[in-house]
Amino acid sequence: MAFAPMGPEASFFEVLDRHRASLLAELRRAGGEPPGGGTRLASSSEVLASIENIIQDIITSLARNEAPAFTIDDRSSWENIKFEDSVGLQMVSHCTTRKIKSDSPKSVQKFALILKILSMIYKLVQSNTYATKRDIYYTDSQLFGNQTIVDNIISDISCMLKVPRRSLHILSTSKGLIAGNLRYIEEDGTKVNCTGRATAVAVPSNIQGIRNLITDAKFVLIVEKDATFQRLLDDNFCNKMSPCIMVTGKGVPDLNTRLLVKRLWATFHTPVFTLVDADPHGIEIMCIYKYGSMSMSFEAHNLTVPAVRWLGLLPSDLKRLNIPKDSLIPLTTRDQMKLDSILKRPYVTCQPFWRKEMEIMADSKMKAEIQALTFLSSDYLSRVYLPNKLRFGGWI
Repeated sequence: MAFAPMGPEASFFEVLDRHRASLLAELRRAGGEPPGGGTRLASSSEVLASIENIIQDIITSLARNEAPAFTIDDRSSWENIKFEDSVGLQMVSHCTTRKIKSDSPKSVQKFALILKILSMIYKLVQSNTYATKRDIYYTDSQLFGNQTIVDNIISDISCMLKVPRRSLHILSTSKGLIAGNLRYIEEDGTKVNCTGRATAVAVPSNIQGIRNLITDAKFVLIVEKDATFQRLLDDNFCNKMSPCIMVTGKGVPDLNTRLLVKRLWATFHTPVFTLVDADPHGIEIMCIYKYGSMSMSFEAHNLTVPAVRWLGLLPSDLKRLNIPKDSLIPLTTRDQMKLDSILKRPYVTCQPFWRKEMEIMADSKMKAEIQALTFLSSDYLSRVYLPNKLRFGGWI
């Protein structure tokens, strides 16, 4: 069933339609979507067998009077990362590893926590039930210490077993929001309709489980910050630009928001754009959606959308729109270090226009939040800036 768009006339979307056609032609030339690489959905029996093999290795070590240890790929070193334009950042097949030893004072506690969480995962998979990372933390919050420790161990286990986290029956609590021309059915049969609503819908916690996705959206707009997302909702942006979809991860995106954006791209091949602050942090967030992150590089094929384009806020826009200097913010030392770090990353070499924008920022030593556009008018972002960018192809 088609949606009834209330947005601009068809001619408004001509450049967007051409962009989508070029993305599809690029995909065909490359032979379709890149094959799912290192990480894939694993069956329950495979996950159980993998955990049993690890436990068997521990028993064997103990029988030999040797101290058991877990061997985990090192997710914190750029030496273990390779870059492919069609996939993003992914782990090399033979990467350096680190050992979590049971006889080392530095790692014995982590060894025990990995073992405990492995046993919990085994029970979840065996009983075909699911838990959130938060649930796992609260089974023994004193033992785990804090949520971050649990999160890191779950990622280590996922990397060690070479399976995505959802195959471990562990879900994340979603923080992202979605709005616009989209309908789908959740795993439990709940029908969700994001169309025409005054408020956004929470990103589902089990993206793999949603089905019957329906949209006629001409574009997906990823908005970095919740405040900007809410302002666009208040300005009725989704209806004025209908048909479209708007997503926010409320800053650095959680796994579910990234999985949703990937699912939308893989299902519909709708052009995806990002709206981020003209600062190193915003650029970093955009890079995570497009090329992934070092820490989750072992699951790149399931998460990255290299077709993402940078719509705004571009550093060059600040001069073009005559944004006054007192609306800009000086780069901090930390900002400059972040910017230098991004400029050295392997994907910047294939993004000369991105590099140029970052060099403009570095030279000016200034950054700007999207809210800087309110100097021009309170609704300039939704009424002028975004419509013009989308109509005339103002993305890179």
